[in-house]
Amino acid sequence: MPKRLTIALLTMLGLTGAAWPCSNIIVTKGATTDGSTLVAYVSDSHTFYGYLNFEPAEIHRPGEMREIIDWDTGKKLGEIPQVRRTYRVVGLMNEHQVMLGETTFDERKELAGPSGMIDYGSLMFIALERARTAREAIKVMTSLAEKYGYASDGESFSVGDPNEAWILEMVGKGKGHTGVLWVARKVPDGEVSGHANQSRIRTFPLHDPATCLYAKDVISFAREKGWYSGPDKDFSFADTYAPINFGAVRFCEARVWNVFRRVAPSLHLGPEYADGYHLDKRLPFAVKPDHKLSVADVMSLMRDHFEGTPFDLTKGVGAGPFGCPYRWRPLVWTVDGKKYVNERAISTQQTGMSFVSQARSFLPDPIGGVHWFGVDDTSSTVYVPIYCGVTAIPHPYAKGVADLYHFSWQSAFWVFNWVANYAYSRYSDMIVDIRKVQHQLEGSFFAAQPGEEAAALALYRQSPRLAQQELTRYSIAQGNRTVKRWRKLGEQLLVKYMDGNVKDEQGHVTHPPYPKWWYRLIVKERGPQIEVPEKPKH
Repeated sequence: MPKRLTIALLTMLGLTGAAWPCSNIIVTKGATTDGSTLVAYVSDSHTFYGYLNFEPAEIHRPGEMREIIDWDTGKKLGEIPQVRRTYRVVGLMNEHQVMLGETTFDERKELAGPSGMIDYGSLMFIALERARTAREAIKVMTSLAEKYGYASDGESFSVGDPNEAWILEMVGKGKGHTGVLWVARKVPDGEVSGHANQSRIRTFPLHDPATCLYAKDVISFAREKGWYSGPDKDFSFADTYAPINFGAVRFCEARVWNVFRRVAPSLHLGPEYADGYHLDKRLPFAVKPDHKLSVADVMSLMRDHFEGTPFDLTKGVGAGPFGCPYRWRPLVWTVDGKKYVNERAISTQQTGMSFVSQARSFLPDPIGGVHWFGVDDTSSTVYVPIYCGVTAIPHPYAKGVADLYHFSWQSAFWVFNWVANYAYSRYSDMIVDIRKVQHQLEGSFFAAQPGEEAAALALYRQSPRLAQQELTRYSIAQGNRTVKRWRKLGEQLLVKYMDGNVKDEQGHVTHPPYPKWWYRLIVKERGPQIEVPEKPKH
């Protein structure tokens, strides 16, 4: 998603690379418990209304053009010829189980500014409309950017299908140049990778198209500009086109570090890989997890606040007396002439939407692809199963139900924000109630999945259309059920925690105190004024 922080401020601080707010996790089929390929994506923005995109498959007339509309601004950038047939797209997954994600990164300043017509969002949606595999998606995206030029900042794309997953990275050539610079690396099967607003591809194989693809001038362009002079084999895309700095590590690579740390503790990747003070400590492109991961495991990774690390957002005075893991902006702040930062975790309050896409080669496409979709804060959302074969989506998740400036009880985005924002006031207590219902709903989805898919498969053998109808019915029912239950949860939380009190299981009103350490902070600040004297003066 687009830049949302003040770039001028970050540049002054040497924190460019910190301005980008999304995270991706990629799990190859050999690293999952059931042979799925998984792509997880968090789309964070303070000005993004989260909804589930849906585009039906279409047949287009000869000579028809496709508009290029900038995903961030809504501005029309141009038109390109339309293809005869486009595929159905649900969120960022298409009917052939091709799935995409993205995070934006800060390229070197000489490359800043649009150098063409097609923005990163349009590249993604066009690829989903036209590609049947991850490799085809990469070809669609890179060929269009090379032909028409690239209109966005540096971008890392997750590109997956039922059999493989890639990271594609792309930068423009700067004003006055057309074309695009790019490299795509396949994530080795059996491994986990990710990206979070900092370029992840450093050196790469030069003569192995099975695992790496790249622009023909990706190295020669850097030589012409005087940015690189070493051997081709030692060329690093990230170090050349998106040099690392404190902010790129502390705000961006730190999120990838915490994923790698959690899935592969045997690697002993210490906090020095994430603190921004050790720029020589660079994370690998991918890691082999100590244990294979399930969809639920990846959802857990998406809900992370650096718990159990030196960056733990649930600890300290900044978290308040109830351990709220969120810090309101700005990310970088100044006190008494010194600059400080807040941590930037994967889970954050300003999330518009997120998902875990699941693709499986052992099932027909309409059944094998599941877009587990949620709105708002990943920690308190519920991931609803939306099959890629559906012909309609749950109304509360659709575009246009509401917007960022108008509340609606019919909107999943607003119902989930209502619950989450109330929970921030007494987080450590309310999140327990929230997760109980969250686990009940998601647990019911996982429990029902084998039976639902067996039924859909039986129908598919009769007619794929019958399977699509059943999967559409099921997906819509789960979405509607989730929003209804979440609204009820919000009502229950209001009753239970009204006015700072807590009602126990018997309905008795209780008055739980603040933690002792919080009282001590109050005493430290105002002790003499609020202390009760042993003997009043006369």
